[in-house]
Amino acid sequence: MKKAYILIFIFFGLIAQAQVFKKSEVNNDLKLSSLPYYSYGKGLGMTSADSIFQLNIRFRMQNRITYMEKDGEDGAYDAQIRRLRLRFDGYVGNPHFLYVLQLSFAPGDVGEIEEGKNINIIRDAALIYRPNQHWSFTFGQTKLPGNRQRVNSSGALQLTDRSINNAKFNLDRDFGIQAYYLQEHKDAFSYNIKTAVSSGQGRNWTGTATNVALTGKLELLPFGTFSKDGAYFEGDLSREQDPKLMLSGTYHQNNNANLSQGQLGDLLYEPRRFNALLLDGIFKYNGWAAMMSYMNRMTDDPITYGIDDKGAVASNFVFAGQGMDYQLSYVFPSDYEIIGRYSTQKVQDELFDRNIPNTNQYSIGVTKYLWEHAFKIQTELTFDELRYQSGNQKNNWYLRVQFEIGI
Repeated sequence: MKKAYILIFIFFGLIAQAQVFKKSEVNNDLKLSSLPYYSYGKGLGMTSADSIFQLNIRFRMQNRITYMEKDGEDGAYDAQIRRLRLRFDGYVGNPHFLYVLQLSFAPGDVGEIEEGKNINIIRDAALIYRPNQHWSFTFGQTKLPGNRQRVNSSGALQLTDRSINNAKFNLDRDFGIQAYYLQEHKDAFSYNIKTAVSSGQGRNWTGTATNVALTGKLELLPFGTFSKDGAYFEGDLSREQDPKLMLSGTYHQNNNANLSQGQLGDLLYEPRRFNALLLDGIFKYNGWAAMMSYMNRMTDDPITYGIDDKGAVASNFVFAGQGMDYQLSYVFPSDYEIIGRYSTQKVQDELFDRNIPNTNQYSIGVTKYLWEHAFKIQTELTFDELRYQSGNQKNNWYLRVQFEIGI
């Protein structure tokens, strides 16, 4: 923990040494690669007469209806507001000091109100100090620099949701300090280095803890940056005129984690230390887009034991294992897009022995972009194969239509 305090001291020391810059030296567009959001506009903006305060307001919502059939069960449908988000960002006093706030209101975002647990309205609340185009420092709660699909906004996805591996192995939002060094060029080799020291408890955690999470990420762009920040949204909507490639790798260690998925999941009976490795590749050219991802979470002893509410001996586990995602798409000049994705997930042996299944998932989708990712209609058909240690297999599928609109 002493190292964490030293980092905090350095962080605020940098802020204290900040100088006042001329407005002409600063790009106030908040479409930063250090902020995990998709936006090709600036939302609804207000700037004070003396230019010492700026506020941008954005919103988005996803409405969906799903028909599903699970093996051994009757078909059913689900209709819901999947996401409803309100975002504020801007600067105060000096354009180098940025802030971002994002709130969520949909039931699936907030979750059920449970006694003794905090409500999950706040998704992001962070202060960003950007001294120049290369460096940025973030203090507060926001996404960790994890795998590509998770860092992308859920509003920038081609299919209606992230993959099964993102649901189980991703790094979620956390409270802490992040430091980024960005060396980006339009048509030349580029790279980004991103680091974070965070609580490891996930969003909206209160109370004391003994654990800490460490994250480091390296991004390589051999042919230069994507058009319109295209590394931060799925599909080649920009129809890249030259091939663009991003390769990235993230290493994450959560020491004495209390939740089964680090920043997400169920409360463990005993704390566990685990490591995660996340690798991504993205390629875009002339309407084609391909993405491949590898994710894992590993620990020596995933099973934890304790006493449940009824006084009986009980157990639960860290969700450990590994998975691969493969995704391919093409955007037609008419702004229709076809997408295919294949995911495979294998749980750690100790979990498989407890009859937690290994899973294959197949998805195809058709999307019509009315106003890029901010206004689109998505359809998706997904089929799941669940294979159990007992030899049983279950097949589930769903068909979904989703509308998204935002500014």
